[in-house]
Amino acid sequence: MFNTIFKNIIPKQTASPLLHNDFFESLRKSDYSRLDKQNHIYLDYTGGGLYAQSQLDQHFESLKQNTFGNPHSTNPTSLHSTKLVQQTRDNILRFFRADEYHCIFTQNASMALKIVGECYPFDQNGHFLLLADNHNSVNGIREYCKNKGGTVDYVPINLEDLTIPRELLEQSLNGSEKSNKLFAFPAQSNVSGVKHDLEWIEKAQKKGWDVLLDAAAFVPTNVLDLSLFKPEFVSISFYKIFGFPTGIGCLLVKKSAFEKLKKKWFAGGTVSLASAATPFHFLARDHERFENGTINYLEIPAINLGLHHMESIGVQRIKSRIDSLSSYLYQKLDQLRHSNNVKQLEIFGPKNRENCGGNMIMTFRKPDNSKIGFEVIEKITNTRNISIRSGCFCNPGLDETNNCISNEELVQYFTSRQTGDYWDMIASLKKMRGATRVSVGIATTQKDLETFISFVKSLKDQIIR
Repeated sequence: MFNTIFKNIIPKQTASPLLHNDFFESLRKSDYSRLDKQNHIYLDYTGGGLYAQSQLDQHFESLKQNTFGNPHSTNPTSLHSTKLVQQTRDNILRFFRADEYHCIFTQNASMALKIVGECYPFDQNGHFLLLADNHNSVNGIREYCKNKGGTVDYVPINLEDLTIPRELLEQSLNGSEKSNKLFAFPAQSNVSGVKHDLEWIEKAQKKGWDVLLDAAAFVPTNVLDLSLFKPEFVSISFYKIFGFPTGIGCLLVKKSAFEKLKKKWFAGGTVSLASAATPFHFLARDHERFENGTINYLEIPAINLGLHHMESIGVQRIKSRIDSLSSYLYQKLDQLRHSNNVKQLEIFGPKNRENCGGNMIMTFRKPDNSKIGFEVIEKITNTRNISIRSGCFCNPGLDETNNCISNEELVQYFTSRQTGDYWDMIASLKKMRGATRVSVGIATTQKDLETFISFVKSLKDQIIR
């Protein structure tokens, strides 16, 4: 079947309508040439950013030329590590214009969010409000709130364009009399690419809410200026921005909100003093309070190189490029039809992509308008060395919205069994779960887009099972 489908997949070369094309084509050759050498079409930048060759060269040269010791000591090698880690911390705060914040290094964005969930003063007077469009690492915070007797509320997402229903959110922000109130939302959806209005931060704060901003999908291609928008908590993952290093994120905490996070335990490096003979300890007064044990001091300095790489290109230039790529891809894909005029793709989200990032979600359709399973699409693209992503992307709220799964169906499913999984739910509800996500990034070229567009065209009129 695959050979028949793909016999005409080689795209024709056309003049590029994309912004900054010559610059990014040159960047592809100098820093991301491995993609072409290995014949990769990489369209999963929201899953993970790609590192530049220059980042690796500079970082490994530094490892070769220097000796690094575990921080928290005054010996020469420890002081060298401490100096580079502090430089990195300062550069992160500068990059995000975050003078009013502490930068806490974490394992990833999920661990940053866990700190907020563990330490925010949820109790019977606590309230957690969040959008249906949130990553599971944000959704999971609700368990801390519920287990401590607080209340949890979701604001649904508009079905037609996956944006915030403004009146409903206003009502929810106005409707709580609790004293410890936390509102969480993503700056950019990790699924639809929709950028949610950052003005909700100040609106919520004026109504007595603390705000948790999940910026993981936003910051790879957008300027986040925390001197203008000042949420109490911001979660970030660095490999999403520039590929290397993985396993390092950060939580940015507004200094005025720092003492609101009540740590329930302590570990190495998080106290200024502790006693074993008596039940006393003093927690560190700044970021060290939440950096449990030894930080990743060998790779944290590589973040400096990633930030420098972004700044040498220009985040605004990257944003313009991504906007151009996304708009072009959407326009081309939205036009594709089977011979009977049935759309080959259902692309979820706004038809006007001006306020969307580099990722978009879609379902492939057969000529009879029935859906093609996302897992089938991914199996086919795998044979062509095209990297996309499929599933629900750890965002069940949008998946339930896009596949029109009702609250009643969800309650019936979850209360009728002790355990279950994705495939069991599909079989039980007789409804599709999941979709296909394509995301563009810093190293994407027009050839990559044309190859994917040609792949979709090759499915025209095909009966795929």
